[in-house]
Formats: sequence, C-alpha cells, structure tokens
Amino acid sequence: MRRGLIARSRAELPDAVFDGRLERLRAAMAGLDALLVYTNNTRPAGVSWLVGFIPYWSEAMLVLPRTGPPVLVVALTFRVKPWIERTSRVAEVVFNPRIGIETARLIAAKKADAAVGVVDFDHLSAGIADDLREAGPRLVFSDASELFAALRASADPAEITLTARASSIAASALSRIDPREPGIGAIVAAVEGEARRLGAEEVYVAAAPDLARDRRLMRFESGPADEPALGARLAVRASVAYKGSWVRRVVTIERDTMASRAEKAAAAFAEAVARLPDDRALSQFASFMVEGCRLSQPLEALMGSGVAEPRAPAAGAVVSVQACIEADGGPFLFGAPALLGARGETASTFV
Repeated sequence: MRRGLIARSRAELPDAVFDGRLERLRAAMAGLDALLVYTNNTRPAGVSWLVGFIPYWSEAMLVLPRTGPPVLVVALTFRVKPWIERTSRVAEVVFNPRIGIETARLIAAKKADAAVGVVDFDHLSAGIADDLREAGPRLVFSDASELFAALRASADPAEITLTARASSIAASALSRIDPREPGIGAIVAAVEGEARRLGAEEVYVAAAPDLARDRRLMRFESGPADEPALGARLAVRASVAYKGSWVRRVVTIERDTMASRAEKAAAAFAEAVARLPDDRALSQFASFMVEGCRLSQPLEALMGSGVAEPRAPAAGAVVSVQACIEADGGPFLFGAPALLGARGETASTFV
C-alpha cells in the first residue's frame, strides 16, 4: 500500500497533457475497438500516464474505447469516488470488485464481438482474464504491449519535468545523510523524511551499510538492536515517486578522509551514462542496470549485466541507471536518472 500523498497538480499535469496522450494512443489503435490497461499499487505506470489515476491499494482497469471518453473500472468502494475524480482525468468511474466482469460488460454492450487490445496481457492475473472471457464470450482479445510501448518510448515534456522533480527530491533526500551517524536506521529515516517533506508520493530507501562486506542494497525495517554496523564505505539508494514518475538515485559515502575516491568513481559513472543507449561503457563495470517504463511497471529492467533479453531504450527516453564500480581496492555504487539524446547525442543525467 502507498504511504504518501497522491494528489493531482493541474499546473504540472494539465488536462491537455492527458488528452494529447489519449489522442496519440487512439491514432495507433488500428483494428482495435477498445484498449485495456490494468493497474494496481505495484503496476501503476500505464494508467497513471494516461489519466493520472494511482491506486493506494486494490486494482482497476482503464477502458479506452476507440471513440468516446475513457472509463475507469475500480475494485474499490463508492466512498473513494470524489478522490478518484479529483486525481484522475476520466469521464466515468464504475465500481465492481470483479473488474474483469464489469470491463467486458461495458465493451460488449457496445459491440459484442469487439477487438480488444490488452496492455501487458502476460501479466494480467488469470482470474481477471477468465472474467473478461466469461462476461464477453465473443470479444476478441490480443496483446497490445508493443503498441503501447512504442507510443511512450520517448518522454514528452511533462514526463521530463516530473522526472526532474523526482530526481531533485531524491538528490536532496540523499544529501541529508550524515556520515557520522552510528547506525543505518538514522540514515534511512533522514532520507525518507526529507523525501516526504518535499512531496514524494512514495519513497523506498535501501542501503549497503558496509560495502567491504556486502554490496547488496537492502531495506531495513527493524529496530536499533538489529542494525548492522556501518563500515568505512556505505551506499544508500532512494527510489522516489512524484506524480507518477519514478527514479532511483544511489550514492556511496566514504566515512573516512578519502572522499576523493568516491568522486573519481562518480565521474567514471557519469561518463559511462552519457554514452547511453550504447551500454559498452557501462559493461566495463562490475555490474550495471538500466531501468525504464515501457508498460505498467514503473522501473522495468531494460538492460544490464543480469538481463537475459535486453531492450535498448529509445532516443528521448527517461531511464534510471545503476552501476557497481570496482576501484581503489573496493566497490562503489552509483545511480541516477538520465534523459537519452537523439542518435549521436550524449545522454544527460538529471541533477
């Protein structure tokens, strides 16, 4: 369940942004009578990009007919209707705990044998898929993932602005780290507290308290008695969401007087990121990961040392990059969001 404030800013996301995205999607719906996009608190990115709706919990289905306004079918109670209408750009909200049944009924009522595209069809639960077929036995379903991914491959100006804001929040939150703190709990609390103060709708903090012993970034929810000891070098990652845009930033902290080592490794990381989508510079590091949003998962692994089937992001995409750099006798972890340039242009890291 989300823990931060989810509210819409019409200054940052005016109606025209959502209307333009829906118009471009309709223009690409060749042969389809309707398009479905599923959402829950772990896969919110497709629906939030189209209409702004982000669930705290539960699930919903956005129904976009070829003609006519979008309809949101939610498995929530009617009491949240005013909040959904305040935070979303939808014409109608329908409430039914079995969203697949209601979705199919809505479409079949207009055309019993409609052709229906489903974004991220492979990750739709079997129960919802069965309900869609039960309530719309003549509906013809197909996967519309590639159609949707191609449409939003390059970020529009509103998405770039929100990514910059999320990145700024994450950077400010990580700047609150005091290397003199004796335990990881106080560091995590300082990062999360600052991110929420600055308006993050969600923030997850992970840390590697002693990089000399373990370079894995882990979340710590336990009390001070169970806290691991801090080493001379530690890393902290902040995953931040702001108005539907997610970013990751990672910093390595030197607790001794050798901060210049981290600065040198950070410079090598920035230089490698600038060469994206060419990942050869990143491949020289001990490990790396490039994440971005194609469908409904906010931070999907696109390329990396552990990605079996890489998907190179398109020019103009916003991504979050992480890398582990072996230098000066030990690992350094860094991460930052970046905007990819056109062919031949360097990528630019968000501040």
